[in-house]
Amino acid sequence: MYAMWRLQVALCTLSVLSLSSGGESKARSCSEVRQAYNAKGFSLVNVPHQEISGEHLRVCPQGYTCCTSEMEDKLNQQSKLEFENLVEESSHNMRTTFVSRHKKFDEFFLELLDNSEKSLNSMFTRTYGKLYMQNSEVFQDLFTELKRYYTGGNVNLEEMLNDFWSRLLERMFQLLNSQYHFTDDYLECVSKYTDQLKPFGDVPRKLKAQVTRAFIAARTFVQGLMVGREVANRVAKVNIVPACVRALTKMLYCPYCRGMPGLKPCHNYCHNVMRGCLANQADLDAEWNLFIDAMLLVADRLEGPFNIEAVIEPIDIKISEAIMTMQDNSMQVSAKVFQGCGQPKPSGIGRSARGISDVFSARFRPYTPEERPTTAAGTSLDRLVTDIKEKLKESKRFWSNLPDDICAKGKLTESDEEQCWNSHTKGRYFPEVVKEGLTNQVNNPEVEVDITRPDTLIRQQIMALRVMTNKLKNAYNGNDIYFQDSSDEGSSSGSGSGCSDGCTTEFIFVGTEAPVIGADRSDERAAAAAAGKSLSCGPSILLVLAALTLPLWAMQTQWR
Repeated sequence: MYAMWRLQVALCTLSVLSLSSGGESKARSCSEVRQAYNAKGFSLVNVPHQEISGEHLRVCPQGYTCCTSEMEDKLNQQSKLEFENLVEESSHNMRTTFVSRHKKFDEFFLELLDNSEKSLNSMFTRTYGKLYMQNSEVFQDLFTELKRYYTGGNVNLEEMLNDFWSRLLERMFQLLNSQYHFTDDYLECVSKYTDQLKPFGDVPRKLKAQVTRAFIAARTFVQGLMVGREVANRVAKVNIVPACVRALTKMLYCPYCRGMPGLKPCHNYCHNVMRGCLANQADLDAEWNLFIDAMLLVADRLEGPFNIEAVIEPIDIKISEAIMTMQDNSMQVSAKVFQGCGQPKPSGIGRSARGISDVFSARFRPYTPEERPTTAAGTSLDRLVTDIKEKLKESKRFWSNLPDDICAKGKLTESDEEQCWNSHTKGRYFPEVVKEGLTNQVNNPEVEVDITRPDTLIRQQIMALRVMTNKLKNAYNGNDIYFQDSSDEGSSSGSGSGCSDGCTTEFIFVGTEAPVIGADRSDERAAAAAAGKSLSCGPSILLVLAALTLPLWAMQTQWR
């Protein structure tokens, strides 16, 4: 009996010693964790030197741990901060592309307009001197309105161009018939004959078609770059829900609590966490891709039939050809106007004996290529478009691929699938990777996602992209959807040239004024409007431009 008792005591003693020895082996050192934790910028006060019991942990496994509750809370915040930085860093190049290219295109288009205006002004001033300068507001107003349209102003291009030709006709008609006195009512009657008489030949129709579709494409493309920039910047600032923060902490920092601070997460494990946290961003992808496709289509137009550089640079030559046509047909035009509007009263001032054709000895001539102002913004439209097209193509499927970019092997995750953190220990991660998108997260094993509550901000950006894509598709066809013609019920909304696939046919634009969504330039619009008022046209004694007597064969060749 005594022998049996001693045997039991011996066995209990061995059992206690064994448990004591096992406890000591489990209470491993936390020195590596302390070092890694301190490297993150956290204080080592109250950080255990050896593992402690983990019943207090709310996110990480509750076995023996190197983490206190305070440490887990701090690592929770660190996970959220690092995830925000990961998304921002991964999207940096794409966002920078939209910012820099928007700035470059904007500078190019505005400088192109400035150069064209300076070219015309310099050419006409050199040829006609003071008399041109006394009548230059007609052209200044034209360029002011073109700039105001481009910068988002409420300008109907068709009406503005019609007004330009009407004003030019009034000036020239008075000059060519200076022996008569014309009242404002009479000049208004003259303007009504513009379409019927075609005093400027076919130039107004061609220029209207080319200017309208080129400016619609240019403005819409730059607005598209701006919208892409704004959407990307907003979506990159992720709204992180608590369930995502818990999943991130478990993936990134629970290895610290288990005494393995250098252990990276398994690749597929990272995918499930990121697809859960970025589910709403992935839903943006479909609309984003349609937007990028529409941008590429308009870029093709800018390289080809809607090339604003090819339209604006020779605009001075085209206008001068129109003036020459008016001068050549002045007798027939005047006769028909007198017939329709009545015989005007003599002014008491006879026409110059030399006649209009001898007013100036100087001959109008365009700039040679060497004389023309330098290329806008130090580049050309073709080079700009080629560059942006490559960048746009690279940004397709960006949002659905974002989890892949973040979880790239070797960067955030471990390439060895057996030597990685699988959410509770070192070893292979077995769950399948869920598909991207909100609805597919219902079975996500790592992140609890409420698929019934889409992110409001993301939905707003989807709508912004949808609106911009519609504008781009209309611009591709030469239409501006903000100038709708309510009388033309059978046509598609908007005004513009319209355009067949090859864009070989030129159409006349029809539209009435309607509100325009601004291009984020309210100050510039106000300044442009003020400039337009200061340049308003008043009565003038002569228009020198009519005194173009010699044929401009070179100009006509370029025009055709």
